[in-house]
Amino acid sequence: MDGVNFDLKEEIRDYWSKRSETFDLAFGHRIAPGPEADAWQKPIRDALGLEPKRVLELACGTGEVTRLIHDLGHDVTALDFSEAMLAVARRKHAGKERLRFILADAENTLEPDASYDAIICRHLVWTLIRPEETFHEWFRILKPGGLLLFFDGDWASPKPTGRIANRLISWIDRLIGADTNYDGALGSRHARIMTALPFDAGLRPDMLLPLLKSAGFAGIELHSHAPIARAQRKNANLRNKLRTLVYRRFILTCRRP
Repeated sequence: MDGVNFDLKEEIRDYWSKRSETFDLAFGHRIAPGPEADAWQKPIRDALGLEPKRVLELACGTGEVTRLIHDLGHDVTALDFSEAMLAVARRKHAGKERLRFILADAENTLEPDASYDAIICRHLVWTLIRPEETFHEWFRILKPGGLLLFFDGDWASPKPTGRIANRLISWIDRLIGADTNYDGALGSRHARIMTALPFDAGLRPDMLLPLLKSAGFAGIELHSHAPIARAQRKNANLRNKLRTLVYRRFILTCRRP
């Protein structure tokens, strides 16, 4: 890895390590039990089926999605390159069987060839420094027939309705004060990192299709994120309800033939 990318990767690691302290306080990161957890878990359950699988979760963060995968009965390896994030996840899941955490780079996992039935990640793909090489890496460590499933979105360009939602959020902030739990997720440091990434102008599914096909993936399918957003709105305050309307989000699945 050249010096520019190394510096960027270290900046990304440091950013997420610092955010580990408050990550679960921010709306959209912690997955509340009940309807929201069910909504996040459903596409995972539908794609993986009922038989226990060997699953690699990339960029596991504080272990929120880890819980959903593990609760379905799968053998989970949860990977992150932030020791601080892993420390939070390990505390949450202390003592659980069928679960291990490893400190590693999602873009270069060093895991054995054809060793997993599935790879799952949430809000990772937009941060990739070398997406084409990374998809080849993920293809390599999946077994034939293995599943890649990820949740992501275009975090650079609000939807038309999202621009209205953003203005209403700003109005609420002025009226009652800023949401201190939304700890700079879209602040200046986040924005600075985003401008250095390949998907700096936003991540859209049409940008990913040729990269995934080039890596060898087939059966590429898009799935709606709307059920998750609806579930998030059920018990949210007005400001957080509006946040579910700002960006285009999606779920994508594909397989190694």
